[in-house]
Amino acid sequence: MKVSTKGRYGLRAIIDLILNSNGQNVPLVTIAERQDISKNYLEQVFSSLRNAGIVSSTKGAQGGYYLADKPSNITVGDVLRVLEGDLSVVSSDLDIQENPIEDCIHRYVWDKVDSKVYEIIDGITLEDLVNEYKDASNNFMYYI
Repeated sequence: MKVSTKGRYGLRAIIDLILNSNGQNVPLVTIAERQDISKNYLEQVFSSLRNAGIVSSTKGAQGGYYLADKPSNITVGDVLRVLEGDLSVVSSDLDIQENPIEDCIHRYVWDKVDSKVYEIIDGITLEDLVNEYKDASNNFMYYI
C-alpha cells in the first residue's frame, strides 16, 4: 500500500479545517493557501469527502466546509478509505484458491500486514492528530 497525494493532502486539509474552523465554515481557498495545495485539487478531494459524509458544505457568501461529525468519531482510516479506496497491500482479486503457495503467502503475510495497517489507521482519530499537532506546536523552542 502506498498512500497517494490525494490521501496525504486530504488528511492535511481536514486537520487544517479542524484547526481553523472555530465553529464556522472554512472556505476551501483558505485551506488551499495555508497548505499550498491547488484549490482545484482540493475541490476534488473535498467532493469525495462530502459524498462520504465526512465533511459538509454551505454555499453562499459565508459558505465553506465543516466537519460533519466530531473529530473523535472520524478515523484516519475513514478518510483514507474514501480517498484511496482499497488499502490492502496486495490485490484481493488474485485467484489464490488455484495456487496453494499463493494462498499460504496471502494468509500468513499479506493478511497480517493488512490487519496491522488497519489497526493503526483505524485507531487514530482526527482528534488525536489535532492534539498531536497542538502538542508538537507548543514544544518548539525559540532562540534569539
